[in-house]
Amino acid sequence: MTLAADVRTDVDLTAAALDRAYVDGRWTAADSGEVVEVVDPATGRRIGSVPKMGADETRVAIEAAHAAWNDWRARTAGERSTVLRRWADLIADHEEELAALLTAEQGKPLAESRAEIGASAAFLTWFAEEGRRAYGQTIPTDRADRRLQVIRQSVGVVAAITPWNFPSSMITRKAGPALAAGCTMVVKPSEETPLSALALARLADRAGVPAGVFNVVTGTAREIGGELTSSALVRKLTFTGSTRVGKLLGEQSAGTVKRVSLELGGNAPFIVCDDAELDAAVEGAVRSKFRNAGQACVATNRIYVQDGIYDRFVAAFVARVRALAVGNGAVAGVEVGSMINPVAAQSMSSLVDDAVERGATLACGGGAHEHGPAFFAPTVLLDADDAMRCCSDETFGPIAPVMRFHDDDEVVRRANATAYGLVAYCYTTDYRRLTRIAEGLEFGMVGMNDFSVSTEVAPFGGVKESGIGREGSHWGLDEYTEIKYVCTGGMG
Repeated sequence: MTLAADVRTDVDLTAAALDRAYVDGRWTAADSGEVVEVVDPATGRRIGSVPKMGADETRVAIEAAHAAWNDWRARTAGERSTVLRRWADLIADHEEELAALLTAEQGKPLAESRAEIGASAAFLTWFAEEGRRAYGQTIPTDRADRRLQVIRQSVGVVAAITPWNFPSSMITRKAGPALAAGCTMVVKPSEETPLSALALARLADRAGVPAGVFNVVTGTAREIGGELTSSALVRKLTFTGSTRVGKLLGEQSAGTVKRVSLELGGNAPFIVCDDAELDAAVEGAVRSKFRNAGQACVATNRIYVQDGIYDRFVAAFVARVRALAVGNGAVAGVEVGSMINPVAAQSMSSLVDDAVERGATLACGGGAHEHGPAFFAPTVLLDADDAMRCCSDETFGPIAPVMRFHDDDEVVRRANATAYGLVAYCYTTDYRRLTRIAEGLEFGMVGMNDFSVSTEVAPFGGVKESGIGREGSHWGLDEYTEIKYVCTGGMG
């Protein structure tokens, strides 16, 4: 799509230019003047700062979103679609600047950051069109003198609390359907990675998103989150993050009976059957496990390999992991960047120690990496078992425990023996087996012979303690609409 003539693309997206929050179409500081420092985890270097806002500033943002709601929802779906497509085009036009900013504040390799920026634009493009298809229904009447209709309307003001591991795409995956449906938003990004959110806000402003429709408040979670969950003006909360925090936000939102979408933790099994294509399974396991240094809710958490292929898989997998290029994500060719901070990296050692003490064999890695305190060496643990913390907990780091299994019933039972149910993976060339395993796994998403399940066209979400609701696809739009039944009498 060609940008409208009044939409300029010369936007300053440097960290220095993103030192204010974005509320009601204005760039603003915290009332207190306090700031939160933003640090490059790979180098420990300060790259910028953002306002440390609290409840009062959040309340202003909520009121601005509420005031903007009537005009935004009154616009046609086509008008909203045009604005969203402009926003998506601007994101695509500024892919390199956005990717560099993302890598600087989050640590992932530039190649992964570019892919995330592409996904950010794709979510907006998809929902720009999907919003034009928010169809209702005419119900065959039960009486000749009346008509029965169902229409879909926007929920209202949406609060979005987004994570540091995908600080750009997790915003547009929520903002796309919300704005397409006619909702307005207040976004609270992670204090670790607020710059990507502010860069999106700057592009939204340039694309013509009206004042108050998309707001970004920055600061620490407690005061901002408390205001978002307690406000009666906020009618929907959407959150991506840990199960522990998701449960707390759900409890806090109950007082005003908000609509809630929660995309929470995972404990993804990766199953390799003895008839799998070995090279594809190895590459899938490496990419799924070590993307973003293992800091993804969909990252493989435990690998189950059938007896007949175990030795060959382990030899190839360990060799591939040892060869991974680790370093500053801004350097070309790096495959595994830093973790989000030194504390996260240090926490990995206790998981390795627990596994080794319980009988696991350390095949590679296992400790801090020479690149700096926020780095942890890609690690493989052999002869692991389900009781080890690296298998029972969500690791959220570059540790891959590998275990044997004997038959399909056993591995499905072991894979399901978790409170989580976000995503599972399985590699097999037997399509009868594929179907049985896919249907038996208690997860919201299953990747069969594929390690990358996230796409704007398919529903993303989990079961059990991995969350409520779906993002992406037409089901993602449903999360931001209410069903209204209209009964019209006097038609006889």
